[in-house]
Amino acid sequence: MDEINYKVMEIANCPTKLEKFILDYENFILKCAYKVTKKYITKNDDEWSIALNAFYEAIKKYNVDKGNFFNFAQIVIQRKLIDYYRIEVKNNHEVTVDDTDAYLYSLKGKEVFDKDIRWEIEAISDVLKGYGFSFTDLVKSSPKTKKTKRYCEEIIIYLLLNQNLIEDMEKSKQLPIKKIEKNTKIPQKIIERHRRYIIAVVEIFKGDYIYLSEYFPDIKKGLNGGE
Repeated sequence: MDEINYKVMEIANCPTKLEKFILDYENFILKCAYKVTKKYITKNDDEWSIALNAFYEAIKKYNVDKGNFFNFAQIVIQRKLIDYYRIEVKNNHEVTVDDTDAYLYSLKGKEVFDKDIRWEIEAISDVLKGYGFSFTDLVKSSPKTKKTKRYCEEIIIYLLLNQNLIEDMEKSKQLPIKKIEKNTKIPQKIIERHRRYIIAVVEIFKGDYIYLSEYFPDIKKGLNGGE
């Protein structure tokens, strides 16, 4: 599987090899689309074009720090298709966001939603292994007070808005604690104590884990300018 991960990075800038790779994995793309829509997709459907473009995007954006390529690609395809359905519902009906989510829920069903969340947990767990800890450590290192939670949210938003710091984090597998402390004025002790939590949540948002990111609404709001 590691061989495929490195192969993807090699073909990303080679149009001929990239096209062949996409052709080889058309069934994978269709299978991912089916998991989201719960209906069989053909190449005549809009969902096929969206899933295909998402797979291409996944190849171009992938690096081995994102974990297994196919896990990453499935997340990108899933996110793009769900965005497509949200737009479709809003265009066809005057509905609220809650109504849209209800539509998606009815489309997929509770069992499928639960499965997708479990799948995202498995995918992010692969990423966190590279940092030397597991997904369960996210719970253990979560901030316990409102004040500490706000500090952690501020740090996470700061990192997500500074791509160079995320790149440093991914290369070194460590938080750039001194830079964070200097620019946020948050005490080093707090940063170190919640290091694993901060890393995990940054990776969740950076990797577009759409279900897991819903558990951090204040961070989503902060990234959207408070909207």
